[in-house]
Amino acid sequence: MKALVVYESMFGNTEQVARVIAERLQELTDVTLAHACEMPSAMNADLLVVGGPTHAFGLSRPATREDAARQGQVREEAVAPGLREYLDVSPMLTGTAAAAFDTKINKSFIPGSAARSAQRQLRRLGCRILQPAESFLVNGTQGPLADGELDRARRWAADLAAALLPEGHRV
Repeated sequence: MKALVVYESMFGNTEQVARVIAERLQELTDVTLAHACEMPSAMNADLLVVGGPTHAFGLSRPATREDAARQGQVREEAVAPGLREYLDVSPMLTGTAAAAFDTKINKSFIPGSAARSAQRQLRRLGCRILQPAESFLVNGTQGPLADGELDRARRWAADLAAALLPEGHRV
């Protein structure tokens, strides 16, 4: 099996989560980890996992990425095409197993989710969603990740890996 984990990260928090997910999935399958700006092909993937930061209630846009850049030092690839653009140009992926995650500010009153937006797009591409979209929390716009979020990401990835296994092989 082959898995592709595609992420977008402004301040490095989403990348940290993506790396932990990729490491956990590596225990079960061959994993490629790529930033969305690389536009990696998902055509040969058995599993596509996508993640990005929540901006303005959903997936980032060029304007929200520029706004983030004004708020602090962003990663060099952060102003390049992001997850929204990656999904917009993706071919149909009918039947491909998929899941989405995001990072968002640790405040209960802030609505929206990049993961839910990405999951809707994955469904439009014909993907088979393995588990509900998940949000991992950051303390403030630039982070860091809230305590325990990387451990929670490991558990989410373990559940995702278990969902990939055929019924008779699940533990």
